[in-house]
Amino acid sequence: MLKFLNIPAFGVSLSVHALILSVLAFWQLSSHATRETVLRSVFAEDRIQEEFSQELEETTELSTTLNPVAGGIVSTTVGAAVPTAAQVNIETSESLQDPKIDVRVADVTIPGDALLAEELGAGQVSGETGAVVEGYGAALGRIAQEIIRLMREQRVHVVWLFDESFSMKDDREEIRDKFDQVYHDLGLAQEKDAKLKRGKEVLLTTIWGYGQGVHPMTKTPTNDVAIIRKAMTDVPIDETGKENMCLTIQEAVKRFRPAAQKQKRKLVIIVVSDESGDDGQYVDQAIIECKRARASVYVLGRESVFGYPYARQRWKDPKTQLTFWVPINRGPETAFPECLQWDGLRSRRDVYNSGFGPYEMVRLARETNGIFFVLPGEEENLSGAGAHDRRKFDFLAMKQYQPFLLPRRLYAESRNRSEFRRTLFDIIVSLNPNKNDQLPGHDPELNIREWNYSIEAPEFRQQAKRQVLRAARAMTFINQALPLLERIRPLRDREPSQRWRANYDLIFAQLLSYRVRLFQYLLAMDVHAHVAPKPPAENHNEWNVHRTRKILVPDEEQFERIKQAFKVAVSKEQYLKLLDDQQKLAVKLYGEVQQAHPGTPWSRRAGTELGMGFGMKFVSRFRDPRYNRSNIKLPNF
Repeated sequence: MLKFLNIPAFGVSLSVHALILSVLAFWQLSSHATRETVLRSVFAEDRIQEEFSQELEETTELSTTLNPVAGGIVSTTVGAAVPTAAQVNIETSESLQDPKIDVRVADVTIPGDALLAEELGAGQVSGETGAVVEGYGAALGRIAQEIIRLMREQRVHVVWLFDESFSMKDDREEIRDKFDQVYHDLGLAQEKDAKLKRGKEVLLTTIWGYGQGVHPMTKTPTNDVAIIRKAMTDVPIDETGKENMCLTIQEAVKRFRPAAQKQKRKLVIIVVSDESGDDGQYVDQAIIECKRARASVYVLGRESVFGYPYARQRWKDPKTQLTFWVPINRGPETAFPECLQWDGLRSRRDVYNSGFGPYEMVRLARETNGIFFVLPGEEENLSGAGAHDRRKFDFLAMKQYQPFLLPRRLYAESRNRSEFRRTLFDIIVSLNPNKNDQLPGHDPELNIREWNYSIEAPEFRQQAKRQVLRAARAMTFINQALPLLERIRPLRDREPSQRWRANYDLIFAQLLSYRVRLFQYLLAMDVHAHVAPKPPAENHNEWNVHRTRKILVPDEEQFERIKQAFKVAVSKEQYLKLLDDQQKLAVKLYGEVQQAHPGTPWSRRAGTELGMGFGMKFVSRFRDPRYNRSNIKLPNF
């Protein structure tokens, strides 16, 4: 253990450099590595291949007549409906030997025998998984067309499920204000189309709110627009911040299925939410219940965050007017995360769109012949790189990167039968700083402090000790992961999924750059502890680590401390060349990601990494002391 809590700055510098030199030995890439990985699998031997895509004719305009509109129309966004491919066997990957790291497979909720017996397997599915709309008005207009289509065949019961989270308050009000147009359009349709004149109750509507529990806002199904509008207005805010979407869908189907079957009504579920929910483990049970009732699920939602479950929404405390960023669950687009959850110093904070909807929502729409409506991506209250980026990904390019919408148990089985994918997932798990139900464990020590360092030099050194240890430990993990990536490089070109190839390319480049970034962090910490500078402004009360494109180069004095303390026979020129080689290699690999995967989130993430640079420096600022108060209660979004 390092011991520089109560020693001068020179001692801190020696300790930091001890760590720096100890990790330099690992900096050669892994052609000489011997570390191996093993995963235990409880699944069967046959590997199930994921879905293939089929090019379909595009239809981008809404019908302006009363002609039927199919639920499976292909939209202009990625993720449009495709038939499920037949299952085939592919080669079995080789087992890994001489294990050094033991990673447990994540727990997967598997339905009971009764539910499994209902599963239809790889049948024809025509649900639309990504209809891009410019707002709620356009989405409601499309929903009206869908209801008209269904009403030609039979009577319909529509159940609206409104997310009761605080973040949806404005959205609910906007939908309520535009809701009259839906029923106005339906009324006009009934007057013009004789097939729709089946009595006054051809369409019934139910309004429910949901959060941790369910709150019926209409006592019984109704066709009274005034009652429906009032019910929407009265949807409460659930203070728990929980959104049990899948359980609510199951409850709605069980509640209304008997009456719908008796009255020969089509049951339609419409979910309105900006989050993917907190009960995703029940998505397959919800799909089975919907199929039993022949109910279709339509979702008005947002794009998921690329490869990451969380976004952060701005909230201003009404008393202090201080701004906070509160996490919300927004994804990911896949059954399990396929990207690093770590940015080289701490948990990711970017909210770049993935080009797809959240996994649970998209699966529900797809498997029940519904539609997932992608609402506009720009959200002014989201924090992080990419929050206000309105760029849309290239449709044809993204067709090759569609998520595998298999049930989680089949997805996990397929992934763990591939040495290539399994190794990548192992690294993602090992470098996960977040507590996430979709990953087996997390390591909070990977969250290395960037903010709120003391202005006072003695206290700064106290705070620095723990963070230096964390940085050196994280460096060791990277040095273990890079040889694993190097070993599976030959499998990269044989990997059938362009999505997994992109995952590999980005992770490799990231880990190389993160190693440089951590090394820069240690150097910046050493310089700051040794020099103990004063902040440039009198009111500045903390130091923060900032990322910069300028690489920190040790001066003669700092380099001499290294040589004298550790008797290292290395010249300063060799030292600087090693640093420069690592940086150039990382830049080269990011460029290859951009070249191999243009017009995709992988390319954009590579550009972001290059833009922020690999260097580190300390910058002072003023932070309002009121942020330290414990009596400010943050909302649960």
